[in-house]
Amino acid sequence: MLIYRSTIICLLLLFPFLFKSGEQQLYTITGFAQGTGYSLRYYADTERVSKAQVDSLLRQIDASMSLYKPGSLINQFNSAGRQLRVDDGFRTVLQKSFEIYHKTAGRFDITVAPLVQLWGFGPVAVQGFPDSSEVRETLKQVGMSKLKLKGNMLYKADPKIRIDLNGIAQGYSVDQVAGFLKRRGIQSYMVEIGGEVVVHGSKPDGGGYRIGIEGPVPEHASLKAKEGAASFRHIVELKQGAITTSGNFNKYLNYKDGKISHLINPKTGYPLNNGMISVTVYARDAITADGYDNALMAMDVEQAMAFARKADLEAYFIYHKPDGRVADTLTSGFKKLLVN
Repeated sequence: MLIYRSTIICLLLLFPFLFKSGEQQLYTITGFAQGTGYSLRYYADTERVSKAQVDSLLRQIDASMSLYKPGSLINQFNSAGRQLRVDDGFRTVLQKSFEIYHKTAGRFDITVAPLVQLWGFGPVAVQGFPDSSEVRETLKQVGMSKLKLKGNMLYKADPKIRIDLNGIAQGYSVDQVAGFLKRRGIQSYMVEIGGEVVVHGSKPDGGGYRIGIEGPVPEHASLKAKEGAASFRHIVELKQGAITTSGNFNKYLNYKDGKISHLINPKTGYPLNNGMISVTVYARDAITADGYDNALMAMDVEQAMAFARKADLEAYFIYHKPDGRVADTLTSGFKKLLVN
């Protein structure tokens, strides 16, 4: 199974379990896949999709891109000497990864896998944290310039290079399930896997699907409330598009006198420590939103805001001010998605 970063976006179930409007009914499928929960909600005149079909599709993706599934294509490549033929889905994720890598000047980098493992966030348990020499040595294995994709053949310059698609493969998975629903003739649906969401169409009452965005609990909250580590900060309503979040406030390890993020800077080799708490991105599809939310996390808030505007992305940022206080900001387009 795939194990992904902690869920940041939570769905607000603000509609009844079963709703009828003419011939349209609400159908719901829930399950567990890729190390997290998933949920599908769609309106149709009859049941068009089964849980078994969804589970089968997600298992196929796992067999290709899961670091936690023995024998998966990604594990085969990581163990391979120099090259491996990948499937079409794998190639699609690689192509998008290269695109985001170049557009973000290397802030998004799938070859970060050795560093993720080194800091204790990989599939194998570690006994302690690395010293600076270990980080420097591991950095020699990092950099997407050391990869080459030609057709369905993926090459690496060094056998030690390993890749990790956890920062983008779940977005791809959401898109694939959404595409399956659309091919089944469904015109109104919401697909969510681990908090990554794709929406298409309106509900029968004409409204969109509402999604809650989580963030750290307010500083004035009670100790009991803070034990939950998160609270809703905003609600958005969508009729089309994808929304994903990357954040570090509820996935970390204790380190010395503080905490370290599970998000690793591929340029320095160390966990991110730039004041950014979470980034939520709205885009046309989930693979785009999922890839860019990670890259934006590696920027400071001013850089991230400027990049989002230039890249025609809509985004919402939660960050620490220099004095330690929590603040947030958002692009003008994202503001239009909010429910007052």
